[in-house]
Amino acid sequence: MEQFNLFDNTPGQREQLFISLYKKAFPAVAKYVSSKGGSFDDAKDVFQDALVIYYEKAISATLELKTNEQAYLLGIAKHLWLAKYRENINLSPIDSAYDLSEENEPEPSESKLIHYLETAGQKCMEILRAFYYDKLSVDKIAGLFGYGTVRSATVQKYKCMEKVRETVKQKSLAYEDFIE
Repeated sequence: MEQFNLFDNTPGQREQLFISLYKKAFPAVAKYVSSKGGSFDDAKDVFQDALVIYYEKAISATLELKTNEQAYLLGIAKHLWLAKYRENINLSPIDSAYDLSEENEPEPSESKLIHYLETAGQKCMEILRAFYYDKLSVDKIAGLFGYGTVRSATVQKYKCMEKVRETVKQKSLAYEDFIE
C-alpha cells in the first residue's frame, strides 16, 4: 500500500499525490454517485469535498487508514453523497414533487375500461370488481364465489386478469385508447 506523507512532500509532490488519488478513486466515486441518481458534476463536487476532508485529516494527524486511500475516499464520498441526498429530499418543496396545477392528465374512460373488462365474462367482472373496487380480501372472495381454497380464488382472479390482458394485447391497445 503506497502511503504518502503530506508534510514531507513539496507542493509539486502533493499535487502529484492528489492527481494520483483522483485517477485511482474518482471512477469508483463517479460510478457510485451515478448509481444513486447523481450527475457527473455531483460526483466531482463530492469527490473534491472528500479530498479536502482527507487532506485536513492527514495534516491534522487524525487520519487512520484501515484500508487503502481509494477505499477511504470512496467511503467519505458515499457518506457525503448520502448526506447531500437527505438534505435535498428534506428541502425539496412539495409542489415540485407533485403537480398541483389545475391541468390534470385526462382520466381513462370508465365505459371503455368496463367494455374491455366485460370481454373476460360476467363472473370475472364480479371477481375483479370485488377485489379491485370493493377491496375484498382473496379469502372473502373465495367464500363469496364458492371456491374451496384461497389459492383457487387467487388463480381464478389471475386468469380473469389474463383474459383482459390478452384482449388488450390482441387489439394492440395503449393507454390513449382508453381516453375519451
